[in-house]
Amino acid sequence: MMIRIGTGYDVHRLTENRALILGGVNIPFEKGLLGHSDADVLLHAICDAMLGACAMGDIGKHFPDNSDAYKNISSILLLKKVAEIIKPYSVLNIDATIVAQAPKLANYIDEMRKNIASALDTELSAISVKATTTEKLGFCGRGEGIEAQAVCLLTKLEEI
Repeated sequence: MMIRIGTGYDVHRLTENRALILGGVNIPFEKGLLGHSDADVLLHAICDAMLGACAMGDIGKHFPDNSDAYKNISSILLLKKVAEIIKPYSVLNIDATIVAQAPKLANYIDEMRKNIASALDTELSAISVKATTTEKLGFCGRGEGIEAQAVCLLTKLEEI
């Protein structure tokens, strides 16, 4: 069995007149994330971790932000596409952290985990999502943006 590890990071600015989508969940908030797609920083970080584990570049390489094909696309769809791109590897586990001063995200984490597990056709127990603040420090602490970090472990079953 071959095992690969990858890390991912993403950040988007908070802005007016956009939905806040994290982990495929529409979270009630007065601002949303600015981006070409739905700007789901959590899923973008996970996509980058998966692609990085396979040395296949990053999300921008596969889904360029100057392509109309990806304008306002759901990042759940991008995550599913990444799962296809990295085959024959599959997810052993993902551990991700969202960094946001507001809104509070605890009530949405279970739904995020379910969305991610479903998109990747893996067990819920393989997906960990956490949220933290920066104690009002930096751009996240000032409410200017939200960031996410992810690490994933992939496996590829070898032919014997």
